[in-house]
Amino acid sequence: MQEILRWVDALQTADKYKVATPANWKPCDDVIFPPTATQEVAEKRLQEGCECVDWFLCRKSFVLVL
Repeated sequence: MQEILRWVDALQTADKYKVATPANWKPCDDVIFPPTATQEVAEKRLQEGCECVDWFLCRKSFVLVL
């Protein structure tokens, strides 16, 4: 039952915040942001504390408030 609840939390978080949740994601784990369309958005993400591997792959710790 716990696995089903974790899975539902991941799907709801992905839908509500428009992010991707990696396999075995749990609340407070890193989420993945979709690729940016402009350089300005990419720079804004860096200023907000995102960790970017490349222009198309940025992640950030995400605290889910229930």
